[in-house]
Amino acid sequence: MSAFTFPIGTHTPPQHAQALPDKVDVVIIGGGVIGVCAALFLRRHGQSVFVCEKGRMAGEQSSRNWGWIRQQGRDPDELPIMMEANRLWQDLNAQLDCDIGLRQGGIVYFSDSDSELERYETFTTLAAEHGLQSNLKSRSQVQAMIPDLNRSYRGALHTPSDMRAEPWVAVPALARLAAAEGVLIRENCAVRRLDNKNGQISGVITEHGHVACEQVLLCGGAWSSLFLQGHGVRIPQLSVRATVVKTSELPEVFAGGAVDSKLAFRHRADGGYSLATSSTHDLFLGWDGMRYAKSFWPAVKNDPLNNRINPFGPPNYPDSWTVKRSWSADDETPFERTRILNPAPSRKAMRIIKKSFDRAFPQFKGWSVSGAWAGLIDTMPDVVPIIDSCSDIPGLTIATGMSGHGFGIGPGVGRVVADMMSGKQSNHMLHRFRYDRFKNGDPIILGPAL
Repeated sequence: MSAFTFPIGTHTPPQHAQALPDKVDVVIIGGGVIGVCAALFLRRHGQSVFVCEKGRMAGEQSSRNWGWIRQQGRDPDELPIMMEANRLWQDLNAQLDCDIGLRQGGIVYFSDSDSELERYETFTTLAAEHGLQSNLKSRSQVQAMIPDLNRSYRGALHTPSDMRAEPWVAVPALARLAAAEGVLIRENCAVRRLDNKNGQISGVITEHGHVACEQVLLCGGAWSSLFLQGHGVRIPQLSVRATVVKTSELPEVFAGGAVDSKLAFRHRADGGYSLATSSTHDLFLGWDGMRYAKSFWPAVKNDPLNNRINPFGPPNYPDSWTVKRSWSADDETPFERTRILNPAPSRKAMRIIKKSFDRAFPQFKGWSVSGAWAGLIDTMPDVVPIIDSCSDIPGLTIATGMSGHGFGIGPGVGRVVADMMSGKQSNHMLHRFRYDRFKNGDPIILGPAL
């Protein structure tokens, strides 16, 4: 593999260096796809907005994902938001200053399992109820769809309106659009603490000073739980490492994204493929991993062979054993010490990916890995996010735990959160995503991981 440097990192100069405002309506903590989209729609609702990003906009999972914009297989309560996100991606794409690689090529889930195909058939019924075309494909239809695939499957689920885009191009482009419309953005600006007065948020304290505000949106991805712990608030969120492999330029065999039990692939705008595996997930244990083990047990039990539990994570991980978990407003925080999470890709995952791609497309013999990277996915026990106001801290709204589904649904969640924080009635059912569902001992209802 040739030397590869991820396109967004501390080696890339900051693109947004807005001076600290004295006061805004809303401060957003986190410059990923959720924060950027929420900022854009809040601004369009007439709110003044300041986005604080500790490192680089989209520097973590928002740029490191598969690039799928996927309605297929969604949790029933996520699906309407995701369908709106699909439409919003198309609308926003026309407003951006560059080509983000947005293409409508569909997504396919291959299967050889009767039980899995039955589950897929259940989804087609759900999709039809919402006006979404999603169909089961037979063995011969799968072969006709991707004739170059050296594998026969019993069937597949296919949603033709699903899309793909280039994450490390798309989210920075959305940030530039937000900035052009008046959203204030500052990179290298970690929020250390919330400023509470009389039980109500009155501002935030950043590493560069104080900003007054009436509302704060926390969408810090893998860092959200650690930030909340500093204020005595606990949510059962853990981080899972996901690895992606980038190939050299190869012919396009399918215009969308596809996945089976071992391999996920999509063609990229630069001519190569982004490859991943759904057969191995790396969870690094720390204090939160131990604290929330009971909450996560149903998800682990549901997929025991594909969850690799590591007792020790790197010291800069949000849930490492040694990470600092309390600090004052004058202290350097873990968010400043780790501007961008850049985990090493899993060698085991890379081996699985290469072997699976070789088997699927032997005609590509001699292809090379031109890069590999990993990201940390913020995951909840039920595999659906928190999208809600925080009853323990009035003025705080939380949007985190996207569980690997965040890139595609980003504009939809951003719009939902913007409405919520602007006092507008949501046209979606949000009960599933409530903040207190883990506090009240409610039963954990697992959503689909993919």
